[in-house]
Amino acid sequence: MKRYIRALTIAGSDSGGGAGIQADLKTFSALGCYGMSVLTALTAQNTKAVTEILSVPPAFIAEQLKAVLNDIGTDAVKIGMLHSPEVIEQVARTLTEFGVTTIVLDPVMVAKSGDKLLQDEAIDALKTYLLPMAMVITPNLPEASVLLGRPVETAADMLPAAVELAKLCTGAILVKGGHLNTAESTDLLYISAEEQHWFPTERIKTENSHGTGCTLSSAIAAGLAKGLSIVEAVAAAKVYLTQALQAGAVYRLGHGHGPVHHFFNVWQ
Repeated sequence: MKRYIRALTIAGSDSGGGAGIQADLKTFSALGCYGMSVLTALTAQNTKAVTEILSVPPAFIAEQLKAVLNDIGTDAVKIGMLHSPEVIEQVARTLTEFGVTTIVLDPVMVAKSGDKLLQDEAIDALKTYLLPMAMVITPNLPEASVLLGRPVETAADMLPAAVELAKLCTGAILVKGGHLNTAESTDLLYISAEEQHWFPTERIKTENSHGTGCTLSSAIAAGLAKGLSIVEAVAAAKVYLTQALQAGAVYRLGHGHGPVHHFFNVWQ
């Protein structure tokens, strides 16, 4: 019998379909993985705004995780929106219980619309419980600023920020440069003081950038699930996201920030 490559996302739902669980599952499918999900929150969301968030009780989040891991298992986990300290602690406890180590953590804090998705008191819990567990964390510049408690705004800030974040993590740090005011969108993968990789990428001119962070972290998880190294998984994920942005730039959906085209390699 053939075996699926399994990827699990632990994140919030985006009713507009462009980010969150929906973007993660689309990415897993596009990249040849069998996607599973644990919902941490429901959002009333479209291309313009997040109008309401309904939290899933931590105990039920744990039940979802146990149901998947007891039966199906997973080759990699992507973690996205975890909105409260209680949820963060519960997820960390359950993943530890099942010995899950291939974890990509996207520290989702603010939606593309600017709406806050993470409670302030959850930041310390994130740093205490999940950052040390992750194989890769993928903060953008505003998220790195929040985690470090100081501005991270320029390309020159990225390496010092990664060095400082490495004190909170045992895995690799991908500092994303999408918020740079530069011609290229350059990311930095920091593995150790001896090994860093810069990924300069053409900046795509498009309003359809909703869900890019979710898509990139899910693509990295898919690569790790397939057995790629961290460097290989990040490189492949960057190529996939760039192509999804290019393909999505010619579409119009909603009246705000539209999504990338996750299935550009299947239909146009």
